Amino acid sequence: MAEDAEQVTDDLLVLLLRQLTVESDRFAELFGEKHGLHRTDLNALAVIMDAARMGAPMSPSTLASALHLSASATTAVLDRLERAGHLHRDRSATDRRKVELRMHEKAREIGAEFFLPLGRRYAEAWREMGEDERRTVARFLRSSIAATVEVRGRLAP
Repeated sequence: MAEDAEQVTDDLLVLLLRQLTVESDRFAELFGEKHGLHRTDLNALAVIMDAARMGAPMSPSTLASALHLSASATTAVLDRLERAGHLHRDRSATDRRKVELRMHEKAREIGAEFFLPLGRRYAEAWREMGEDERRTVARFLRSSIAATVEVRGRLAP
């Protein structure tokens, strides 16, 4: 492959990561347009879904912090998602003063219908990589995410 002979510079990695980000955003925007969701709504659903996957309850204040939103902006996002039938707010089973955010099963089904084909295609594309290469890619992605979070944290007010 010609790509194997290509010199992998920092500039090339930044370019490729930026292109992946733009294409991922475009893909997510298609979903949002189809279902009447803003980009922030999609990000909120992703954060809530990831927290659930890790067994961590998601509260409105935790979501606000994760998305760097004000309390009123977070309420607006949650109201839109609740009206659209994508999530519900429940009282915590352990502390009734707390509210926990949960995605409706229908939202998961709609998301899976749209995003699973991309996940399958990714898996096909990655099959040619050996386990060591996959570990390197995972390490690259984790370090890139951490670097983005760190610099964003320094720049955010």
